[in-house]
Amino acid sequence: MRIGFLGLGAMGAAMASNLIKAGHEVTVWNRSADAAKPLAEQGATVAATPAEAAAGAEVIHGMLANDAAVRQVLIDGGVLDALPRGAVHVNHATISVALARELVEAHETRGLGFVAAPVFGRPDVAAAGALNIVVAGKPDAVATVQPLLDLLAGKIWPMGDDPIRSVIVKIGGNFMIGAAIESMAEATALTRAHGVSAADFLDVMSNSLFAAPVFKNYGGQIAKNTYEPAGFKLSLGFKDVGLARSAADAERVPMPLASLLHDTLLESLAQGDGDIDWAGMARVAAARAHLKD
Repeated sequence: MRIGFLGLGAMGAAMASNLIKAGHEVTVWNRSADAAKPLAEQGATVAATPAEAAAGAEVIHGMLANDAAVRQVLIDGGVLDALPRGAVHVNHATISVALARELVEAHETRGLGFVAAPVFGRPDVAAAGALNIVVAGKPDAVATVQPLLDLLAGKIWPMGDDPIRSVIVKIGGNFMIGAAIESMAEATALTRAHGVSAADFLDVMSNSLFAAPVFKNYGGQIAKNTYEPAGFKLSLGFKDVGLARSAADAERVPMPLASLLHDTLLESLAQGDGDIDWAGMARVAAARAHLKD
């Protein structure tokens, strides 16, 4: 299949690599051209522009950073206009509900398929083709891309015909991850203040009451006080909590914990920690308790 792939950060590069390994004809584009070089060595064609990656593609995947990047690339960058009628765009990025609604209309007016397929998982999970992918879109569009999603996913979670459903599930899920990190950060500060190390406390929690990947993975980082390299940047976590708050405002859904997360993440950004993993929120909790690393 002729595939375009836009956005080659750690997640996107791993996903595109799996499509190349499966024998598909993949054309890639990234704002920084250097990120495309390893994929070119694997057999990908490197496009000079996003529209060039879309021209002639049967399916185009996008793993871009935020709403601004998605809008700039897809609409301003001419991707939707360059795609052949009947092609399908698969959006893997975490975007706002408002932009998702706009994209649904933009695809329909151009005769394009649109599948929202945001992912849960970190770069190593993406490389293993074991992501959890939440998928929604019209049945014919989903059927077209299903074989490709199967190459990327450990499990696919169908959410129906409306792409908004997948978008809001992803936003809600990332909010819950942030809430889990905040709870670990505060509880760890509490136990440290009473002489129990973060490693001892989180070992108990992540192997008993909270034996789940989020607590094991992020708890492990907090226990070691190691937040680089980032699996998911703190600045992106701030963006996603903002998406949750905006979606909540639109439907008058009170989310007081989201406001707390916003403030913690903002404090982290003010300290210059935007590029560390968002498990680094634990630094804020420790600093508030006047605990030294």
